[in-house]
Amino acid sequence: MQYVACDLCGSTETRPRFPSTLSDDAPPRASEAFRCTDSGYGRHHAIVQCLKCGLVYTNPRLEGTRILDTYIAVEDTLYLEEREGRVLTFERHLRPLEKLKPPPGRLLDVGAYTGVFVEIARQHGWDAWGLEPSHWAVSEARKQGLQMIEGTLESADLAEASFDLITMWDVIEHVTHPFGEFTRVRRLLKPGGVLAVHTMDINSLLARIMGERWPWLMEMHTYFFSRHTLAAMLQKAGLDVIRIVPQGRYLRLGYFATRVSGLLGTPVGRALGGLFTALRLSQAPIPINLGDLVTAYAQKR
Repeated sequence: MQYVACDLCGSTETRPRFPSTLSDDAPPRASEAFRCTDSGYGRHHAIVQCLKCGLVYTNPRLEGTRILDTYIAVEDTLYLEEREGRVLTFERHLRPLEKLKPPPGRLLDVGAYTGVFVEIARQHGWDAWGLEPSHWAVSEARKQGLQMIEGTLESADLAEASFDLITMWDVIEHVTHPFGEFTRVRRLLKPGGVLAVHTMDINSLLARIMGERWPWLMEMHTYFFSRHTLAAMLQKAGLDVIRIVPQGRYLRLGYFATRVSGLLGTPVGRALGGLFTALRLSQAPIPINLGDLVTAYAQKR
């Protein structure tokens, strides 16, 4: 475990926001704690808030190299089962982006996982590339003939000003140095290029109502942005914020039941899953937008 300063303003003055529900020297639950589909809600190390700028983050946390090694080793077959919901989600995510930056052009999806968004973007006419540290996920994406780079923004050898559009869907909350990620994104964007960042909003109404029961308080998340701190960090990195808006997602009802299991307990989730199965609705996708997930659109100056 290591203590870190605020990644937005550099201050070390913080106040406790949520106490640890894990032993600070406890190792992660192997790689499953860092799967996209993990349901370990409420399991997290100490979460603090910067007294100077308001950024919320985990402190102390695992060393960055240990976190990266875990993501490299992640395998997540449940993610493949939720493909239909993710296709619908990414189709909807792409529409407002293409009003800002229409195809054709070169696109990079950072943290692409198995490449679903890369596939959708390619179908829309983009020269689409995915960047992902998980060896398993990159292999799955390449089986579909997708253009994938195994690694991170720090390790990948990517040319400056080579992308028109860069996306980060549910990624920035996992990294150990988000400001560094945004500065690398700025370097890779062409002048006038656009970045889309999708993440949780810790100052949303739902997050404030639920408090310590807010499901996104999880071991895999290291940063918890508000609209204010997200905009401030993007601006500091040289990216002008166009807008930040709530943006939900589609989930199959059967998959939604597994999420309920993690939040309300296995018996509740199983009962709900059984009901959906009996009604033959398990595969039915539904849109969910509770206002605590937002997308920020920003442009390189």
